[in-house]
Amino acid sequence: MIEVLAKLGRGPVFLAGEVLECVITFTNPLSASSTSASSEMLAWASAQIHCQFHASENRVVLPPSDGSKHDVQAENETVFVPNRGERGQCILSTPPKILFCDLRLDPGESKSYSYCETLPIDGPPSFRGQSVKYVYKLTIGCQRVNSPIKLLRVPFRVLVLHGLKDYQFPQDEAVAPSNPFLEEEEGLKKDSRLADLATELLMVATSRRSLHLYNISNTRGKVGTFCIFKTVYKIGEDVIGTFNFSEGDIPCLQFSVSLQTEESIQEEFQRRRGQPGSFSTHARHQEACLHTAQSSFSLPIPLSSTPGFTTNIVSLKWRLHFEFVTSGESAGTCLVRGSQSEAITWTGVEQIEVDTFSWDLPIKVLPTNPILASYVSQFSSTNSITI
Repeated sequence: MIEVLAKLGRGPVFLAGEVLECVITFTNPLSASSTSASSEMLAWASAQIHCQFHASENRVVLPPSDGSKHDVQAENETVFVPNRGERGQCILSTPPKILFCDLRLDPGESKSYSYCETLPIDGPPSFRGQSVKYVYKLTIGCQRVNSPIKLLRVPFRVLVLHGLKDYQFPQDEAVAPSNPFLEEEEGLKKDSRLADLATELLMVATSRRSLHLYNISNTRGKVGTFCIFKTVYKIGEDVIGTFNFSEGDIPCLQFSVSLQTEESIQEEFQRRRGQPGSFSTHARHQEACLHTAQSSFSLPIPLSSTPGFTTNIVSLKWRLHFEFVTSGESAGTCLVRGSQSEAITWTGVEQIEVDTFSWDLPIKVLPTNPILASYVSQFSSTNSITI
C-alpha cells in the first residue's frame, strides 16, 4: 500500500498566467507487520493540468470536440489519460510531466516531488453556471507494476484578469543573476511580479470614483433619484448606493435591489433561437420607504462568485436589478385620521392602488487577489489517495 498526498502550497485559487506549484509525496506507511520484504514499487507517476467543459444539453448545442475519441485507457492500462471518466469535453490541457520512473519505497519511507506549471493565460475562468461549467483540475497518475493506473485529481479555481496577457516583463535586468541554479528562483520572482501587477491593475480599475446620478421615473412622473459612486468592483467588495425620494412627485411605497448575474449562451450555440439568459441572485435588499426622504443599501459581492467574462460559448454579466412599488395616489391619501377625539392617530389605508416597475443597471465585476479568494474556496489545498 502506498499513500499519495498532493498539496498546493499557496492555496487552491490562481490567476491565469500564474505558476501552480504542487508538492506530491509518496509514502510507504510503516505498520506493525512491516518487514524488509514489504518494499513497494511504483512503475511511474505523471502530472497534467486540464480544463473540463460541461454544458446542459437542454440549453447548449455542444461545439465539435477534437477529443471525441473512445477512451484509449479502457483498452490500454499503460496510457495516462487525465480526464478519463470525466463528463463533458477537455478543452485545455498542459503537456504531461513525468515525476519519476521505477520508484522503490521501503516501509516508512517517503519521497516528495515538486510539480510546477504555468496556467494558460488565454483559458476560461472557473465557472459553475446553470448552462455551462468550466472546471480546472491537476491530475496525478501513477501505476504500480502489473496494476491499473490510479488517478488523483486536485481541483482548483482559476480567475482571469484581462490585460495581463498584453504585459511584457523586461527581458534584461541590471541585477539579473547569471547563476543557472537560480533559474527556479527567477521563475518564482516573475510569478510574484505577475500577482503584484494584477493587484495594481485591480486597484487602479476599482478605485476610480465619480458621482453617477439617475432619475427614477415612471409614466406618471418622478419617483426620486439614485446615486452610486462607481460601477466597477472586485469580488469581495460591497456595492453601495443611496436613494433620495424627497424630490419625487410620486410616493414610493417599497423598493428592492438585487445583485444579479446573467448567463447568456452565444447565439450559434443556443439550443433554441432567441432563448433567454439565466439569472442568478447573489444578494438582495428590500425596504418599505413610504414617507422616507432618503435611504441606502449595501450588497456584498461574494468572494466565491465568478467575475464577468466572455468566451466563444457563454458570457456572464453583472447588474443591479431594481423594483419599485409606487402609489397611484398622492402621499397624503395613504394615511387616514383615526376617530379618537383627544389625540390624533394616523393609520395606513386598507387598500391602495399601486404601480410597479423595474430597472436594470449594468455593473462590472473583476477578480480579486487569489490569496484572498483562497480563504473561502470550497476546494481543499490537500488531496490524497491510497494505491
